[in-house]
Amino acid sequence: MNRFKVSKFRHTEARPPRREAWINDIRAGTASSYGNHIKSSCSLIAFNTDRPGTLGIVPLDCQGKNKRNVASLGCHSDLVTDFDFSPFDDHLLATGSADKMIKLWRLPTATANQDLPSAPGVVLGPEDFQVDVLKFHPTSDTVLVSASNKAVKVWDLALQHTLTEMATHGDQVQSVAWSSDGVLLGTSCKDKQLRIFDPRRKPAASQSTQGHENHKDSRLVWTNSQEHLLSTGLNQMREHEVKLWDTRCFSSALTSFTLNTSPGSLIPLLDADSGLLILGGKGENLIYCCEVSPQQATLSQVNQCVLETKCRGMALVPRRALAVLACEVLRVLQLSESAIVPVSYVVPRKSVEFHEDLFSDALGSVPAANGQAWWAGDNRQVQRVSLNPAHRPHASFTSCLVPTELASPAAAQLQEVPASDPDPSEGSFSSPPSSLTSPSTPSSLGRSLSSTSGIGTSSSQRSLQSLLGPSSKFRHAQGTVLHRDTHITNLKGLNLTTPGESDGFCANRLHVAVPLLSTGGQVAVLELQKPGRLPDTALPTLQNGVPVTDLTWDPFDLYRLAVAGEDARIRLWRVPPEGLQEVLTTPEAVLTGHTEKIYSLRFHPLASDVLASSSYDMSVRVWDIREGMEKIRLQGHRDQIFSMAWSPDGQFLATVCKDGKVRIFDPRRSPEPIQEGPGPEGGRGARVVWVCDGRCLLVSGFDSRSERQLLLYGAESLAGGPVAVLGLDVAPSTLLPHYDPDTGLVLLTGKGDTRVFVYELLPEVPFFLECNSFTSPDPHKGFAFLPKTECEVQQVEFARGLRLRQTSLEPVAFRLPRVRKEFFQDDVYPETAVCWEPALSAAAWLGGANGQHRRLNLQPPGMTPVSEAPREAPTRRTLPSSVYLEEKSDEQKKEELLSAMVAKLGNREDPLPQDSFEGVDEDEWD
Repeated sequence: MNRFKVSKFRHTEARPPRREAWINDIRAGTASSYGNHIKSSCSLIAFNTDRPGTLGIVPLDCQGKNKRNVASLGCHSDLVTDFDFSPFDDHLLATGSADKMIKLWRLPTATANQDLPSAPGVVLGPEDFQVDVLKFHPTSDTVLVSASNKAVKVWDLALQHTLTEMATHGDQVQSVAWSSDGVLLGTSCKDKQLRIFDPRRKPAASQSTQGHENHKDSRLVWTNSQEHLLSTGLNQMREHEVKLWDTRCFSSALTSFTLNTSPGSLIPLLDADSGLLILGGKGENLIYCCEVSPQQATLSQVNQCVLETKCRGMALVPRRALAVLACEVLRVLQLSESAIVPVSYVVPRKSVEFHEDLFSDALGSVPAANGQAWWAGDNRQVQRVSLNPAHRPHASFTSCLVPTELASPAAAQLQEVPASDPDPSEGSFSSPPSSLTSPSTPSSLGRSLSSTSGIGTSSSQRSLQSLLGPSSKFRHAQGTVLHRDTHITNLKGLNLTTPGESDGFCANRLHVAVPLLSTGGQVAVLELQKPGRLPDTALPTLQNGVPVTDLTWDPFDLYRLAVAGEDARIRLWRVPPEGLQEVLTTPEAVLTGHTEKIYSLRFHPLASDVLASSSYDMSVRVWDIREGMEKIRLQGHRDQIFSMAWSPDGQFLATVCKDGKVRIFDPRRSPEPIQEGPGPEGGRGARVVWVCDGRCLLVSGFDSRSERQLLLYGAESLAGGPVAVLGLDVAPSTLLPHYDPDTGLVLLTGKGDTRVFVYELLPEVPFFLECNSFTSPDPHKGFAFLPKTECEVQQVEFARGLRLRQTSLEPVAFRLPRVRKEFFQDDVYPETAVCWEPALSAAAWLGGANGQHRRLNLQPPGMTPVSEAPREAPTRRTLPSSVYLEEKSDEQKKEELLSAMVAKLGNREDPLPQDSFEGVDEDEWD
């Protein structure tokens, strides 16, 4: 984009279609490879299916058909790793596979009622390893490049042999790309190097440089010149990044920017003629559109599009198939699990006509040279053609590599699956421009992005989001330690060695239970209503007899405390209403059943007298406290259970385990997990909590490098892995998450930390929105949060925490700065759940009943909601311009200065203070 000229693509809009225009009822494959999993020519679409060795084929132009027929092409005996359409012959397809073979296929025309071929026209190989990448040459129809492990070969398809083999790759090649003129070849490799070859001069790389810091999947694409190319990959923080390179100064990138953190690879699709770059991550539903300007060395974002489905692959439709009269400058095909979603990128224009400023001449379909001529040094370029419909049709080309009669053999094997009927008015797959209309925007999967935004949390992303959209309304949240009068001080003998699976202490709105270091598993119970200095004498305690591993208050009984011990027993204590006045040695009840020590307790969020416990015996047991019996035993864990959490509706239980798995159970239906997915890579500890109204799971844990990270999972698609991963810092303690369902905020800190992280969570991209964190001068030993009703609504307090220090307990208020605090901030305080009242009994829940909490309005009496507050008239806060424009003479300035000095010194004629003193008589001096 010219520095002094506004881009003509700045208003480009992404227009996803309605579901009726999708290609539905497909079954896309899930196997990983370096390919894009979907490709398109001007006539056909090919994509990976869930059957190894089979591709799905569907026509791009469906005009005149009532149904789209998705046909299956059996290509190989193993997984199809990559495939590519010829840029000249729309029906010539090259495929590569894990069976080490390369095959060339001629597909029938989209309008002919013919079967797919059962035999390839050309077979190359076998290679030493599986074929990873395939790419046709941009100017010659018989030249193909392939990558297999470390080997990169250039093939002459007409002669069916290799022209040359590229050397010097130190590891597996992940991507290959031809320059637009077909002279140079670029590769990206697992050894983190980017290399440029001139295949006709020498097999060794002419240039190489360090690409991306992470060895995971990296990609290369060339711009419309030899001098510039783009690469995508991951940095050390596992953030997606894009770099623009100049081959004339290949030692460092011209510019770069980072996107969100994600485990999936980033797919770049570049339209070299317009300079528009499409970026989409595998496993994500967000597509970025950027404009590349190599001359100005800039990468500027144009828009971003959130789709309903998660991406398994993406492809660009060739420019010759675009609806130019509708100003469609790009069309992206997103491959999801069960559909292909076309996304049209349109530049809004008032008149329906051909706009020459948007559509420069495109590459034609006639190759410039054959393979032998190119290898001999022929650098002729493909003739360009106008996209103006008035100048069509253009010359077509049919490759002689595979005869057309092979397209319909007698013994063909064809399986057709009729897809849903498209709406002809949608026309998103039709080439004729008259059939393209403006599709409606899809409904969002979650909360709207209107009140939140952001591309990510890295420094480069924050600078970008400051230009591109709003942020979280909680970004200015402040944590404040309350006045010392509210502290409980002179704490002595705290037990700071509780297991990592325990929060260390627990609190409700009346009491705080703190384990002590003294023998006998003693637990002190402090009264929050009685702050101040504790006596120096010993406190009355609860005597458990064994070391305490975890403890928690009953949410429906403020005086009942459950304590787990190393003797595999759960003790239930009842604290007197007047507080603990003496040492208690006999619990109200004891639950026995576990065979190893217990390290986690969780009360049911809706049903009274239901408690879940996890133990080193690798089981989770659900108890009926009223009967004192074990009712349910969950199995399926193969190692230590780090954490467990009930879903908000109380129907499911999630666990995260040291065996690297996250599981979801339906305890009343089956003792085995109903879902299972990959968890954090590190085995040092983890926590799990349900977020986003139970639609997602948030897991805090460690990666393989001991970096603390957050992983967000879809509760319905746990096996697919996390939809987002956010790296935080390197620290030894596990982050303890507290989720506020009213605001969507999660507050995280660890034992021994000095910082409390605050993030707003979304079930859609960008998933994590960073807010101000709370930092304390010294490390805390634990952090617990109180119910929402303990917050001071008049001060816009959205969370109240308790910070446990070495010798004191401090309340911390998390507040949101607002100007008009005299009004009730109803956008911050929706109706909250009455979580201190049970919705059902234990017997009802165990019998299969479900329930929900009633809701409570936190609006204090006499306060008006801010949404109903009258608007304030704008007031002038600056002095009139006449004050600044008025010129003063030197005499006026001297007089003002002298007056100010006199006023400061005072009047000299004023009596001195001692003048008013009374003296004494002369005789009094004697």
